[in-house]
Amino acid sequence: MPPLLIVGAVIAWFALDPGFRGVGSNATTEMASDAFEQRVRDYLLKHPEVIMEAVQRLETRRRAAEDGEAQAVLKSRADEVFRDPASPVGGNPAGDVTMVEFFDYNCPYCRKVASAVQETVTGDAKLRVVYMEFPILGPNSVFAAKAALAAHRQGRYIAFHEALMQARGAADEAGVLRIAAEVGLDVTRLKADMADAEIQSAIDRNLKLAQALRIAGTPGFVIGEHILRGATDAATLRSLVDKARAEPPL
Repeated sequence: MPPLLIVGAVIAWFALDPGFRGVGSNATTEMASDAFEQRVRDYLLKHPEVIMEAVQRLETRRRAAEDGEAQAVLKSRADEVFRDPASPVGGNPAGDVTMVEFFDYNCPYCRKVASAVQETVTGDAKLRVVYMEFPILGPNSVFAAKAALAAHRQGRYIAFHEALMQARGAADEAGVLRIAAEVGLDVTRLKADMADAEIQSAIDRNLKLAQALRIAGTPGFVIGEHILRGATDAATLRSLVDKARAEPPL
């Protein structure tokens, strides 16, 4: 946060803080603006540690507000999150708990967490997985996402997805098409399907949905009513699956 915004935020916090108003005069509202600001400045010079405390409080409140908004979106748009017909499904399609992952094939953290995701899926026969293509790292990522959704039309999405996650180097056009051939896809058909407007529409919906859920980076997970942003481990994923299993489904 820029210094001027910090000072402004701190002044606003003090103005609303009954504890500070109780120091000295009991009527800060009657102070002239410049006198009040001078008083705050003097106080901050004597107690600079309160600046970070104020900023931390403001950040905590901001995050809480955003989390509340994201939870409201999740409940109101649960069908889009968990039951979008355009999103490929893995694990047990009839599972009792769904884990949704937002990812980018060029995200190193997504590749790193892929083994944890796989471990969680293979270790839970009742877990359903929804794969949300979320290409936010440039044209190569968009190309890979389109190719993956096109692979879904050939019934080879999971194999292609796992191969892309295990690949080394950038998931660029040449690498994506090479992997497509290696997993047995019809590359000519794949390219034609990638040009279908429905595939771009599916990606656009994912991008907007992630934004509404306050998922700004990759990876991101939604498990039941829980939203997890960033890379994690298998133990954490299993814990969230267990919590979701004990809660009413959305």
